[in-house]
Amino acid sequence: MTTPPTGLRERKKQATRVALREAALRLAVERGPDQVRVEDIAEAAGVSPRTYNNYFASREQAIVSAVTEDREARIAAAVAAGPAGARLADAVTDAVVEQYTHTGEREQRALLLIATHAALRDAFLDTSADIEAPLAPVIAERLGDAGPHTARVLAASAAAAVRIALEGWLRPAGTSDEAGGPGAGGLVVPTGSLPDRLRAALAPLAPAFDAAERRTRP
Repeated sequence: MTTPPTGLRERKKQATRVALREAALRLAVERGPDQVRVEDIAEAAGVSPRTYNNYFASREQAIVSAVTEDREARIAAAVAAGPAGARLADAVTDAVVEQYTHTGEREQRALLLIATHAALRDAFLDTSADIEAPLAPVIAERLGDAGPHTARVLAASAAAAVRIALEGWLRPAGTSDEAGGPGAGGLVVPTGSLPDRLRAALAPLAPAFDAAERRTRP
């Protein structure tokens, strides 16, 4: 399927969003997130605070977007681009692991900030819910007659599994996975292999993906 060309207005909006998230990350690295105001980010990006508020609801959201921007769309695109005969559970798992664990230097700087600031951790974890919207129609297309309801349930379940894996990975030192996530504070030391945690969290969903695929076969 050919993607239609992006219009000038949309390109300008995307450029503004990129400028804001890059300014937010740069200032947070230089000053520390607590010393960065929305007004500072807007000024560094060359826009007004009012324009900033059209793109991000908080400074934490802008900083976190430096590592999360477009990731959910890339997960859905990777699943859609996979071989038609590939197992759907494997396609979703592989796409999630690829997009969450293969990061560059910029993303590593953002993750370091996220691991050391509770408000950023919360904003980062909240982005996992964004997986559902782009992934559900891709799953629905793969399942055909299984229907959009099943696809939404599977996509939402995948998003929840990712959040659980991330909560376990980004938990404060001295707490357990059963404590219910990273909490409001405390030193965070990423624990264990993130790819392993993601695969373990998604594994219980495989039977549901398999059952949905079986219903589509003649």
